[in-house]
Amino acid sequence: MTTGEIEGHSAQVEDFVTPDIVRIPADATEARLGLGRAGSSLPTRATLDFAFDHARARDAVHAPLDFDTLRQSCAELELEQIVVESACNDRQTYLRRPDLGRRLSEWSRTALSERRSKSEDVIIVVADGLSSKAVQEGAAALLSHLVPRLRSMHLSLGPLVFVKQARVAIADEIGALCKARLSIILVGERPGLSAADSLGAYITLDPGQDRTDANRNCVSNIRTGGLSYQAAAFKMAWLVDNAFRSGASGVTLKDDSASAMHPVDQSPQTRI
Repeated sequence: MTTGEIEGHSAQVEDFVTPDIVRIPADATEARLGLGRAGSSLPTRATLDFAFDHARARDAVHAPLDFDTLRQSCAELELEQIVVESACNDRQTYLRRPDLGRRLSEWSRTALSERRSKSEDVIIVVADGLSSKAVQEGAAALLSHLVPRLRSMHLSLGPLVFVKQARVAIADEIGALCKARLSIILVGERPGLSAADSLGAYITLDPGQDRTDANRNCVSNIRTGGLSYQAAAFKMAWLVDNAFRSGASGVTLKDDSASAMHPVDQSPQTRI
């Protein structure tokens, strides 16, 4: 079949698609709106796009994070690097036992406990979470904006801790073992059908195993097409500063960073 025949065939297929009454520009949102219909079903293109995005989301969950490459990308930050792991032996255990993903393995706990370190203001943890794609593509870029901001605030930074098969709460144990006053964890968020590369950041003052989700501030949807790395770094630095000032993080610390954000730090308009 020639290219012309293929194009003609595609045009004939499109003739069967009934467009929606209200047309929504494709660049206005990543949500599945205004797809039209073919009879009582979705058009073929929309069905194939759905299958592709579903496969992409599954890949984001199951693909292993390349920690060696990520560590090289973070080398210019000039932070000591440590690699540890959660109590999960493999990915299947991680997905089935979230509780084990919140705890360090025995050897990891011992390694951090035996590390002679002074108390630091902030410790940064990088975990694969539920989207290795988000961490692989975004962690180093975000840290390149965040770390200079934290240093400009005259905060001491502990080692950069990379954790395999980890959930958000593992930063509580790491922060306590490293004697940090505040922990930040970057983690891949659960992928959706419109975004498989969303990075989340969680900030907890006085990390310890008695902390709960109510004690954390979250900055989410950090990605290209979402909250920019520069804007996220500003928001996170604001939360860190105000957590130290107020002596609290989580539900008692309202995120009012937008009022202090300089236009240069603002993210491009996020799509719905």
